[in-house]
Amino acid sequence: MNLKVVLDPSDEGGYTVFVPALPGCVSEGATVEESLTNIKEAIELYLEPWVSAN
Repeated sequence: MNLKVVLDPSDEGGYTVFVPALPGCVSEGATVEESLTNIKEAIELYLEPWVSAN
């Protein structure tokens, strides 16, 4: 599954990242790499109840 993510630089440093197709699926990180790793985990957790139910 491919999902579009949006990285938004934070004023305090680091990045906020969210998935437009998954409302409320948001994470953050100090670097781009960390942010992408964190959002992958957030996506897995977000979709877990749906995957378990099907």
